[in-house]
Amino acid sequence: MTQPERIKHFEKIFDETSAAVNELERALETYAAAQKKYSELMAYYGGDWVKDYEDDEAGKLPKDLKRGVLSQDGVYDLLTKNRELQARMLEVLAETIRNR
Repeated sequence: MTQPERIKHFEKIFDETSAAVNELERALETYAAAQKKYSELMAYYGGDWVKDYEDDEAGKLPKDLKRGVLSQDGVYDLLTKNRELQARMLEVLAETIRNR
């Protein structure tokens, strides 16, 4: 590899890595803010959710009301995906630190 080829090669890596780091920074800020709301959502599932779910099943809620929050599968999927993502972030971080 010639010197200019080497510089071009590493410039490309630098650009790609810089973009990924910036994207991750934005995503982590969004994720951290969402986790505060996520905690509120989990408290709802441990409280008023059952009554809301039962009232929905009994037809007591307006027909045009968006009700994704009352989906048992949706709740489970979100909980599972969030935990898997947290575990993956730890794995990536640990691997990155080991390879320094």
